Amino acid sequence: MLKLKRTTLFYPLAGVAALASCGGEKKAEQNSPLNIIYIMTDDHTRQMMSCYDNRHIETPNLDRIAADGVIFRNAYVANSISGPSRACLLTGKHSHANGKLDNHTVFDGSQQTVQQLLKENGYQTAMIGKWHLDSEPTHFDHWEILPGQGHYYNPEFITPQGRTHYKGYVTDIITDMGVEWLDKQRDKEKPFVLFLHHKVAHRIWMSDTTHLTLFEDKQFELPENFYDDYAGRVAASRHEMGIYKDMDLTYDLKMLHPTLETRLGKAYEHGEYARLDSAQKAAWDGHYQPIIDQFIEADLQGRELAEWKYQRYMRDYAKTVQSLDENVGRLLDYLEENGMLENTVIFYTSDQGFYMGEHGWFDKRFMYEESFSTPLVMHLPKRFKKRGEIDQLVQNIDFAPTMLDVAGIEIPSDIQGVSLLPLLKRDRAPRHWRKSLYYHYHEFPGEHAVRRHYGVKTERYKLIHFYGEDIDEWELFDLESDSLEMHNLYGEPGNETLVKELKAELKRLQILYEDPILEKYPL
Repeated sequence: MLKLKRTTLFYPLAGVAALASCGGEKKAEQNSPLNIIYIMTDDHTRQMMSCYDNRHIETPNLDRIAADGVIFRNAYVANSISGPSRACLLTGKHSHANGKLDNHTVFDGSQQTVQQLLKENGYQTAMIGKWHLDSEPTHFDHWEILPGQGHYYNPEFITPQGRTHYKGYVTDIITDMGVEWLDKQRDKEKPFVLFLHHKVAHRIWMSDTTHLTLFEDKQFELPENFYDDYAGRVAASRHEMGIYKDMDLTYDLKMLHPTLETRLGKAYEHGEYARLDSAQKAAWDGHYQPIIDQFIEADLQGRELAEWKYQRYMRDYAKTVQSLDENVGRLLDYLEENGMLENTVIFYTSDQGFYMGEHGWFDKRFMYEESFSTPLVMHLPKRFKKRGEIDQLVQNIDFAPTMLDVAGIEIPSDIQGVSLLPLLKRDRAPRHWRKSLYYHYHEFPGEHAVRRHYGVKTERYKLIHFYGEDIDEWELFDLESDSLEMHNLYGEPGNETLVKELKAELKRLQILYEDPILEKYPL
């Protein structure tokens, strides 16, 4: 059993009764153990969350979380791909340290995890929704998970008792499960941590039938660098994630038609589309068939086709986020109606960011800002002092130690992340905080052909090294003057001192986190 840590805000579980008897109900409530709800989505990016960026969509319920607490303006991931990102969350460690390097390796659930430490210290633990770690969940009192990527419609869930099939839309079902556990299945005398992991907004962006007509009249703003030519960026030029070239008309954009034979068309026709029941299929076809007919008749080519695909992509993606936002609202309403908001910390984040046409792309993986960054907002009870924006650099390896710190549990020394609690305790930022972040993407060969790379980000600069048998390239960006990351400064005269400093910082982080890549590519 780990030792519990006393702070001025949080007290170990054993002390609650004494606090209640000597300080009255109000004092007991202020110092009672805090519940934790961690809501994670898949591929939901900051550009599609209105408290970050209101150009595209309004997300009033997600914004409620930020309004009742804080919004992190500089939150990032350690490895921008789903499974590894989830492993970083659970362990508080970088991918090389927790062993989940890519989406194909199996996560070792016997290693130390945040839910294990919370459970050992009196917390109930529950995991509902997308797991995506190729192993069975461990140290959860209750779990119901989607197999693999899961399905948008009429999904199956894996439980300790076997598989269960549900009828309906996956975002509604996951929320129902979460509320059901909160309301009827947990022990209400104990604190809890609930991991509620949604499938939204993962490819292929199938919306609820109730939202099919939304955003159809909206023209989404084309990113400034939509027609990026990747000059000076070799790895970016070798991608396979372009909206124009790689986004499948049938699989991704639902243009199912006898005259269209696309690479992934059969996977859609006999996969997600085939899962629709008769009523769902009638609504689906009623919406998409006129769009399909118009598309076939228009016979678009070149830039017209590229921008048409972009608009369809944005609309479908936005519809899935609409369902998410409404369901987050349902959860918040339940918590409010049952008086739980003042003793519950709520995280909302994604497993990484995503490209909404920037550089002409969809997907993630690169260390460029759109996929390296992630939304992070937190609802905070009144006992926390901080409200509003937080600008410090934070990373998803910080989430596990933050949960432990909130619960008053000592953070093990082998956890590589740091608790965010010092950023939440007071209005004024702590004097000392990290000035850089480390990133390492490992999956190549792999889908979308993004090369392996590692790098360092400071408040202003970013240095990236793409490495492997077919590439050895460096990229340097000044994010202050080049926020779109279009101009690679590496190798240009006058940057020698800056490169030397950044490589020294990169090496410091690789030593700090004990990344063995340093042995193969010494700096």
